[in-house]
Amino acid sequence: MSHTLPIWLVGGVLLVGAGFATTLLPRWRARQRARRTAWSTARAQIDSAAVSRDAAGTRVPEAEQLLARAELIAAGRGGPAAARTAAGYARQADRLWREHP
Repeated sequence: MSHTLPIWLVGGVLLVGAGFATTLLPRWRARQRARRTAWSTARAQIDSAAVSRDAAGTRVPEAEQLLARAELIAAGRGGPAAARTAAGYARQADRLWREHP
């Protein structure tokens, strides 16, 4: 008597594996796309704040602290939530520099 697995068992395992792959792969890709998009937005906000800082005639300590926080978070390379936080800090810093005479 042979100790091989029945063909239906192997087929079932392959079918379940394919089901997991077709379910998880699109979700993984969507998460990766969301992460890249969030970090792209954060980097754009940080760059915009840096331009406003360079164009400002005076120092704005609060804005400088916010931009430093945003850059520190960006250096840590977290997920989309970290990117949104960094973008928010950079956006606030940019606004402060633009509003400051």
